Amino acid sequence: MNNVKTFVLMAGLMGLFLAIGQLVGGSSGLVMALVFGSLFNFVMFFFSDKLVLRMYGAQVVTEREAPELYRMVDRLRRRAGLPMPVVAIADQPQPNAFATGRSPSKAVVAVTTGILKYMPQEELEGVIAHELAHIKNRDMLISTIAAGMAGAISNIPYYLMFGMGGGQDDEGGHPFAQIALLLLAPIGAMMIQFAVSRQREFEADRVGAEILGRPMPLANALRRLDALAHRIPMQVAPAAAPLAQVNPLSAVGGGVGRLFSTHPPTEERVARLEAMSMGR
Repeated sequence: MNNVKTFVLMAGLMGLFLAIGQLVGGSSGLVMALVFGSLFNFVMFFFSDKLVLRMYGAQVVTEREAPELYRMVDRLRRRAGLPMPVVAIADQPQPNAFATGRSPSKAVVAVTTGILKYMPQEELEGVIAHELAHIKNRDMLISTIAAGMAGAISNIPYYLMFGMGGGQDDEGGHPFAQIALLLLAPIGAMMIQFAVSRQREFEADRVGAEILGRPMPLANALRRLDALAHRIPMQVAPAAAPLAQVNPLSAVGGGVGRLFSTHPPTEERVARLEAMSMGR
């Protein structure tokens, strides 16, 4: 069901993407939308790992530099049937973790210095298993496409209106539609991107619990991560927030924050893991 929801959301993002090109620039705008979308996805696909590591300030580490973490990742990735990913550590006080890379053979698993400080070993294993589940499910590719299309949607109206003087033909170019899309399309694209992220988190929790062999360490880890994320802020670009295990911007959220949340409610994630533990 999570995979079906993800497919529907991605289809909605594509529909919004093409509608913008058609309404703002007519048939030429539709073609330009496809060109821009392809360019964004190309860049994100091949360079996403480097961009994400830079956003989080993470550095790749070797087995000699972080032996316990490296061996933990190695042990769990064998259980998941995955190649050994690159291991990285981000110098961030907030406990969190993320995975990036375009494929299992090019994957990176990163944790923060905060998680190494605050997280018990059993719970850290649950966190690592969750990130390996993202790799196993190829969620990085889905997230990359969603982020690329959302970025293209945010920029196409500006380019068509200001970079091309409207770029209109006889099939499109309605002024009021341009203004509405200019204001609302980036928000809609961001909300769909975040919804994609939320569905992939549920699936990664389930598969992560299967990799570890028991769901409760991950459930306990999520409780701890969520509580500390509300207390310890993290400076990271909102575009990179959906990749983290819990929302790294929780400390600055509020008001309509749940509507724009990059992650499903922690209590719901924990409840699903507890149901797995009880065989439901």
